Amino acid sequence: MTEHLTLAGGTIAYDLTGDGPLVVLAHGMGDTRRSYRFLVPGLVAASYRVANVDIRGAGESSTGWDGYSRTDVAGDLVALVRHLGGPAVLVGQSLSGGAVAIAAASAPDLITGVVQLAPFTRKQTISFGGLVTVARYRTSSTLLTRVGLFGSLPAWAEYLDLAYPTKPADWAEELDRTRAGLSEPGRMKVLQAMGRTAPTDAGAQLPNVACPVLVVMGSLDPDWADPRAEGEKILADLPAGLGELAVIDGAGHYPHAQTPEQVLALALPFLDRTLARA
Repeated sequence: MTEHLTLAGGTIAYDLTGDGPLVVLAHGMGDTRRSYRFLVPGLVAASYRVANVDIRGAGESSTGWDGYSRTDVAGDLVALVRHLGGPAVLVGQSLSGGAVAIAAASAPDLITGVVQLAPFTRKQTISFGGLVTVARYRTSSTLLTRVGLFGSLPAWAEYLDLAYPTKPADWAEELDRTRAGLSEPGRMKVLQAMGRTAPTDAGAQLPNVACPVLVVMGSLDPDWADPRAEGEKILADLPAGLGELAVIDGAGHYPHAQTPEQVLALALPFLDRTLARA
């Protein structure tokens, strides 16, 4: 059942399932909370209360917000945790990977751990060497540029095909849902606005994070020429000893939907440790 939280500027949609310590899931740009459809049952079965969120501008949440930065999304997530009664562990993918780091730094009383899936959490620079030597990175950069400049839905669909090196069983159905959702008035504009936001706000907050952080990258993520190196840089910017990195071989930019069993195997021990402290 979809529930809504009204905030200044709009409403956030989410569903709440299970009983136990709170885990909040936040997807990336151009996506919806259905991105976590394979992860939620495992978390609920492990006795967690799971809030699966449509971030601002996406899914059943409203459009027309003043901003779509990671800082904006972080504020929404903190407000949701306060509303539901924390503390919580936040799980964020891509853009929301940066947002959950900001949330942890800004609300240490509420956030006891963060899981960052393929996160954009640091200032990004183009790898010119990677453009030459890594075909998937070169293609991804071209497709995302077309999305950003022209709002091209076909380019976004091509990007998703690249970002999922292997496909979930319901791939065709989900791709149709994605196309339909981004065809709704204002939704592609939100994706473009999110794409224009820089992750520098998240990077600036990494030294201020005080809770454990699990970073999960896919070895075939096309958004970076070297996904492991990006994950290692995030850990280097965190306070010493807080971060751990896992790289899932063969996964792309959506490991939670492509390799959910492996993500759960990594996340559940982390949740047990971090929420046990709450």
